[in-house]
Amino acid sequence: MDNGTQPVIQTIALTKIYKDFWGRRTVRALDGLDLAIRPGEVFGLLGPNGSGKTTTVKLLLGLLFPTQGVVRVFGKSPRDVEVKNRIGYMPEESHLYDYLNAKETLDFFGRLFGLPRRDRQQRTEALIDMVGLGRARSRAIGEFSKGMARRIGLAQALINDPDLLILDEPTTGLDPIGAKEMKDLIATLRERGKTIFLCSHLLADVEQICDRIGILYGGGMRTCGEVGELLTEDGRMQMRIPSMPPERLEELKEAVKKYATDDEGFEITASERRLEDFFLGVVRQAKKEQVQTAGAESGSGAAEFLSAKEPSPEDLIEDLTRAGKKQADGQEQPSSEEAEPAPEEEDQREDTDFIEQLAAEKATKEKEDDPVANEEKNAPAATPEDGGVRYDLLEELEKKGRKEEEHGDGDGEQGSEREQ
Repeated sequence: MDNGTQPVIQTIALTKIYKDFWGRRTVRALDGLDLAIRPGEVFGLLGPNGSGKTTTVKLLLGLLFPTQGVVRVFGKSPRDVEVKNRIGYMPEESHLYDYLNAKETLDFFGRLFGLPRRDRQQRTEALIDMVGLGRARSRAIGEFSKGMARRIGLAQALINDPDLLILDEPTTGLDPIGAKEMKDLIATLRERGKTIFLCSHLLADVEQICDRIGILYGGGMRTCGEVGELLTEDGRMQMRIPSMPPERLEELKEAVKKYATDDEGFEITASERRLEDFFLGVVRQAKKEQVQTAGAESGSGAAEFLSAKEPSPEDLIEDLTRAGKKQADGQEQPSSEEAEPAPEEEDQREDTDFIEQLAAEKATKEKEDDPVANEEKNAPAATPEDGGVRYDLLEELEKKGRKEEEHGDGDGEQGSEREQ
């Protein structure tokens, strides 16, 4: 970095520790990160999953507060409103409003930045054509494919003509043409003085478009520098020659064995390794040094139950023979009545009981909310006027009739006694 040039992004001993609900420290996502990104350069931040890349981006955007250390964007806090107006951000997943079309989406984000109507219209048309969505400008975002959504996501990140562009997996989900256009666009923006900070797992793309790279592991910066310097292999040279007949190529090999010299059409340059090999080597070295990380590590292969094979006839015969020997030795087998239910059966029974309970509660609630049932429940007793049957009156009439019969029998006996 030139003397007197203020870095666009600067972090000093930046540390972020995530805590649980009780305030206990759970994950150290970043551990003393020192980083300085120059104006007008393309910087690529690499690292395995869980190495701290996303946390770094969120800190640069002011979405998280650092636990310790300093983070500055354009010399100010990333939460400063003026700083945010100079940043364009394209996340890994573009969560946009599905019911808006491409033009409405860009106009909406232009309004958020306070752009005049005329500027919004001009930039919207230019950006839609730039990302190749001219024929889909009136389609709803919800109908876009993933690649098309990535394209409109890039357009919204550029609507405010930012000085700093932060891209998270910029070429993911794009077809080869879209990926090539994305890389060409990044190169063009760099020529126009824009500073670009990107995270990606596509190492070949990073190798092509980045000026400098940094590799994170375990929350710390393992290495940082220019791509050409990091990929140069010490002690080895690379020779490029034009096409020639095999016999002349053999003569050349013999000559090179004796001494090294330059000849017309020959180009000798430093031999370079691939970025992918260099990246994996840095991670392997970090593992050898037992650097702690809360992120993903190398897998151990497929789980045993995933690679299980069908038992062969020999295995079945061996299992049956072993079971017969156990029975012959007098080992008691639990009866079906005493056998405990399998955990799967218990879980299934609990799920069934829970579902039945929910169904019963739902039926009860529906019955309570049913206006017809409530009307019948709260309806007044029927009266002779409305044609209903008064069973209580019938019972009273029957009781009264029985009493009259009893009184009638008593009066008849007394009359016969007087006659006598």
